[in-house]
Amino acid sequence: MPVTNPPARAPGGVGAATGKRRARRVLIVDDHPIVRQGLRRVMDNEEDLSVCGEAETVRDARVAIKELSPDVVIADISLKQGDGIELVRDVRAHHPQLPILVLSMHDEAIYAERLLAAGANGYIMKQAASDQFLIALRRVLDGGIYVSEAVGNNMIQKFAAGGAYISANPIDRLSNRELQILHMIGKGMSTREAAQSLNLSIKTVESHRQRIKRKLNLSTGTQLVQYAVNWFSSRAGDELEVGIGADSGTEIGKD
Repeated sequence: MPVTNPPARAPGGVGAATGKRRARRVLIVDDHPIVRQGLRRVMDNEEDLSVCGEAETVRDARVAIKELSPDVVIADISLKQGDGIELVRDVRAHHPQLPILVLSMHDEAIYAERLLAAGANGYIMKQAASDQFLIALRRVLDGGIYVSEAVGNNMIQKFAAGGAYISANPIDRLSNRELQILHMIGKGMSTREAAQSLNLSIKTVESHRQRIKRKLNLSTGTQLVQYAVNWFSSRAGDELEVGIGADSGTEIGKD
């Protein structure tokens, strides 16, 4: 179940005595305790922000959203059960006005546009500085969209090129589901385990594996596994360094 934390500040709208706007309620969805603790630390001294709860899984996040009515959700892509893309789609379908900021160690060049297309309002890397994270959070709370300058420029370039734009990164050819399965292969999961985790048939997962091989120009299952492991391990080091800096000048990815 989600770990909840009632806000210390008085709830409600604008206080009659103080004239201050109530703190906006933030739900953190991440399966790393150190990240959740770090995010709390970043927001502790912000009068306009209050962490109302935490969740580790997509299921817990759904419950927390229903019970806590947050003003914004901060979510990672990789969760213990399910994934961030699934959560973003679910939130957008059932809570269309609820802003979602994706905070992840995964390469924004690969994931940012996918998450925005799924319904996220912003995407920021965990390596970003704490003050930049707060800028991103407040922007999505105010109804805006947040991506890094590099991602924004890339999106403009694609728009300007229309259908003529071709990415040099073969990973961009994969669908969201194919990328999800490649990630699972890289983690060492078998076809059966991936099928169970995604609630798909083994045959369906095998079909996705065949399409992944074709798109990545791989001939055999062994080559696919080797590619996936190398791709995953190149990002695993970043995940081990995850933490949120307490000071505005520190990086989100490093304490």
